[in-house]
Amino acid sequence: MSRASGADANDESDPTESLLDSYSATVIRVAETVTQHVAALEMTAGSGRNGRFRVGAGSAVLFTADGYLVTNAHVVGGLRSGHAVFADGTRTAVELVGADPLSDLAVVRGKAPTATPADFGDAEGLKVGQLVIAVGNPLGLSGSVTAGVVSGLGRSIPVWSGRNRRVIEDVIQTDAALNPGSSGGALADARGRIVGINTAVAGAGLGLAVPINATSRRIIAALLRDGRVRRAYLGLVNTPIQLQPSAVVRTGRRDGLLVVEVLADSPAERAGLRAGDVLLSVGEKSVSNAESLQKLLFAEAIGEPLELAVLREGTEMRVVAVPDEMTEKQP
Repeated sequence: MSRASGADANDESDPTESLLDSYSATVIRVAETVTQHVAALEMTAGSGRNGRFRVGAGSAVLFTADGYLVTNAHVVGGLRSGHAVFADGTRTAVELVGADPLSDLAVVRGKAPTATPADFGDAEGLKVGQLVIAVGNPLGLSGSVTAGVVSGLGRSIPVWSGRNRRVIEDVIQTDAALNPGSSGGALADARGRIVGINTAVAGAGLGLAVPINATSRRIIAALLRDGRVRRAYLGLVNTPIQLQPSAVVRTGRRDGLLVVEVLADSPAERAGLRAGDVLLSVGEKSVSNAESLQKLLFAEAIGEPLELAVLREGTEMRVVAVPDEMTEKQP
């Protein structure tokens, strides 16, 4: 009896070990699924004594069967051509289709690859704490995988582009570390669906991704159609916020966008907005995250008066801003 009892005791699995095995199995499965869709991207320019030389490199995600890939705008850097190498060694020349610096998204096209397109999901369903896996192909090293959790949603990240300051909206923040070679790669959920395009534009080691959602799909469609995206520009750095109970009673709203910074000489500054204001609505439409604001700032909003409902020091007020068109020279 004692021997049998001992055997039974040894057969009991450690719950912690079982959880780790499940975690590892999920990451392995997603990595195997997604890596085939992610290419190393190298953009080139000029021609010296040794031929063409590399001036930009990162990763890109295949999203159509006829060779279109999505990557970061900062990876292509305005260059028109380069090449992509998939995990199976397949290599193809690529041409720039279009880039949108505000979202840090770009589309390039190569020849029809042997790899199948990635399965794109929807970042709208993401929750803070959810497992995500970042897959890149830095410098053609046949895949780089890091895993972590979603640590923040709806972020608005100010970055520098040359001497100009820009704001990348609605960014996913994760603790899955990235390096610049993984920029343009895939952020996937536990089912292997692409929910973001990784970006290391704000600095090596930061886990940031542009979400795949209705707004980014609209941006990608515009790049495919026109090669560019006409965007309205307010000049706000913001983050989602839950309103205090007293403010909920006064405004009838539960959340809004906290203005962290108003960029100099922007439509928002000219309208009188200040850091610390809470943006409640734009053009009578409620805004509670970066995407809800982005949806209102496409071409049709350029030059048109927009009424903004703002909560300032407990008092609701209304101001009117006239968005500019986002340009390469926009501060």
